[in-house]
Amino acid sequence: MLKRMLPQSHAPRWIVTGIDLGLAIFALYTSALLRFEFVIPAHEWMVWKAFLPIFLVIRLGCTLAFRTYAGIIRHTGLADARRLLLSNLTGSLCFSVANFTSAAFGEGTYLIPFSIIGIEWLIVSGAMISGRWFVKWLYVYNRRVPGTQTLVAIFGAGEAGLIAKHTIDRELGESSMRVVAFIDDDSTKVGKKLEGVDIFSADEAERLFMRGSVDRVIMSIQNLGSERRRSMVDLALKHGVRPLDVPPVDRWINGELSVGQIRELNIEDLLGRPPIALSVEAAQNSIVGKRICITGAAGSIGSEIVRQVLIHHPAAVLAIDQAETPLHNLHVELNRTSSEDAVELQVGDIRDGNQLTETLLAFQPDIVFHAAAYKHVPLMERQPWQAFETNVLGTQRTLSAAIESGCDRFVMISTDKAVNPTSVMGCTKRLAELLVLYEGSKSDIHCVITRFGNVLGSNGSVIPLFKQQIERGGPITVTDAEVTRYFMTIPEAVSLVLEASALGEKNNVFVFDMGESVRILDLANKMIALAGMEMGRDIEVVITGLRPGEKMHEELLSLQEQLLPTHHEKIMRAETPGTLTTAGMAAIASLASDQGNHRATRELLIRLIPEYKA
Repeated sequence: MLKRMLPQSHAPRWIVTGIDLGLAIFALYTSALLRFEFVIPAHEWMVWKAFLPIFLVIRLGCTLAFRTYAGIIRHTGLADARRLLLSNLTGSLCFSVANFTSAAFGEGTYLIPFSIIGIEWLIVSGAMISGRWFVKWLYVYNRRVPGTQTLVAIFGAGEAGLIAKHTIDRELGESSMRVVAFIDDDSTKVGKKLEGVDIFSADEAERLFMRGSVDRVIMSIQNLGSERRRSMVDLALKHGVRPLDVPPVDRWINGELSVGQIRELNIEDLLGRPPIALSVEAAQNSIVGKRICITGAAGSIGSEIVRQVLIHHPAAVLAIDQAETPLHNLHVELNRTSSEDAVELQVGDIRDGNQLTETLLAFQPDIVFHAAAYKHVPLMERQPWQAFETNVLGTQRTLSAAIESGCDRFVMISTDKAVNPTSVMGCTKRLAELLVLYEGSKSDIHCVITRFGNVLGSNGSVIPLFKQQIERGGPITVTDAEVTRYFMTIPEAVSLVLEASALGEKNNVFVFDMGESVRILDLANKMIALAGMEMGRDIEVVITGLRPGEKMHEELLSLQEQLLPTHHEKIMRAETPGTLTTAGMAAIASLASDQGNHRATRELLIRLIPEYKA
């Protein structure tokens, strides 16, 4: 019944203004009744005939001046209430001025008793504000979809939590969510209500989750510590409650939060460690005004290097990749952000030494970031020559071109799979490391190697694979129940690369303190829970066994290396002996002319990398 009475579109401004004036007349009459104890003397009616036109003109003028009609009634907030109070107060002050003027220039009498002016202000303000809130409540109540409500708790009973609730109430028809509880660690708030919703402690929240009183929990606190955030997420997932996230304030659309921005948690929240923050200033000082070349620029790491380098205002950027379509996609992205003029995109192959040398001689880079590589272990296990040609010979030719062009700094992106390698891919990356150290020691170029673990969200990595398998309904494939991996985000990985390039030391291998390794089965279980499902009931996990070349546990340091500290507690320098000799370099050159010989490639890798366990 009430739903049919409410208009489907916004009320015209003249109707809102007319209702407000009607409420003002009602308030004036009611205040007079209260002033004269419900018996208005006959002579007062004569005064009212003269005062009523003045009253209406002043109230209408204040309405127009303060635009109290402009707010959308169903979205009334504190700003609207404040505007109404100021408008009515201004009108009452005008009545008081009119009273004094009448007394001064008339017969010494007031137009209307001051008590009526005060009572009228209270009644009209209360009526206008409560009327708007009542209409807002009607809309919220009638837009609920019976039987499809998602019960939501908001973690954080502060300003961000209140904004999240207002957003859900405002867009209730679209979100189908209803806030039933706030959760907060502040004991002074626990047991109270916020806009009629109870505030619970974290201990009480677990009981809410266990009883099934909550379907989802929104993490609204902006500066919440990573440990506390993770513990609340784990608690929610334990009881089948899906956690949602409110983005940082700087990502809100035009300064306002929308329901569409309240999304599932980012995968970074499953890392099990705080994000690593590095020095922006150090990277900026090394890049600003410099000419930067990036190989593998269309890949996950390479494209992020392009993005972060552009932030630091280089003189020019050359982005090279052999993959045409991903390079075009990068071009489209740069065009969307108006950065396309700052980057020269080139389709090129690091295996083509002549083209690479000509390109770098023409570009004259100050720094080369070498991110191009083959990285997929099972594929490279079946094609050792291709891994050797790209990862070893490609690195050698890129470094040679950089040296010939007079480049000051060469930064190679390596991998933890190069440590005590068990795969062809890892072995070729280790040989590339040794080659860079060997060549760098014989020239003036500063060579830097950065080594880190798995990158979240990179092309072909485990996270996108698990997401695809969950979307298909499973099963999720895990190689071994005990297999573990180190993880970091793409921005973290690239921050390491940029800061390592700025350290100014020559021929060094840098590694991250990446915290504890993550068990892949646990990661799969959390991703299933985040999707609102349960392992074994809604989706199966299949153990497939380790693939050729894969490790059970990744390492960041070989037996021949030792860690040394740097200026940053999260970055260590690996003291790596240069084991590559002139004879080894000659063997590499000999194999380079024996294209496609997989057997000879394996034999050379075993000979040059003694720790390689084929």
